[in-house]
Amino acid sequence: MQKRESDKNQLISQPEETEDKISEHAMTSDTRLSSEESDKMADELRQINDKYLRLYAEFENYKKRVSKDKEELIKYGNENLIYQLLSVIDSLELALKHASNEDVPAGFMQGVEFTLKELKKILGKFGLSAIDAEGKPFDPSVHHAMTVIERDDIEENTVVEEMRKGYMLQNKVLRPALVTVSKRPAYNTEESEKE
Repeated sequence: MQKRESDKNQLISQPEETEDKISEHAMTSDTRLSSEESDKMADELRQINDKYLRLYAEFENYKKRVSKDKEELIKYGNENLIYQLLSVIDSLELALKHASNEDVPAGFMQGVEFTLKELKKILGKFGLSAIDAEGKPFDPSVHHAMTVIERDDIEENTVVEEMRKGYMLQNKVLRPALVTVSKRPAYNTEESEKE
């Protein structure tokens, strides 16, 4: 009988042990699941963080680009107007050049000179400056060669004459100078053989 009671106690204790084992197994599988879920969540968090950082970087670049565009707009906003006014400057300079050759009243000449000087001063405040060309080495970024002339008294690729003034607005070429450029004379091979 004692054996039966011990068997009975064993049977009774076995379900308790089984429940404990099941709950332990469930806890370990829950832990595994939460660990898997944790890894999954960590991956999602990394992806979201990566997206956030990329979006933030794109937004910062956008702000810089907009700021730069705004500065460019302010800096070169008057470009078309100033370009159109260059023909007025050309006309006034041409009037002064021709007036010096003819008999023109001094008051008229002074008026044109004053107008030209004042116009250049005002446009200078907005960043307009003349390109210095004559006697300088030819630079295709600021000079436009109209003709080439052979000269042995001047170094090759030097601006000999300025046909039309060039202008810059801030650091940008608004209109290149039209120039004549020098080159070394091509000596005839027969002449060099005689010498």
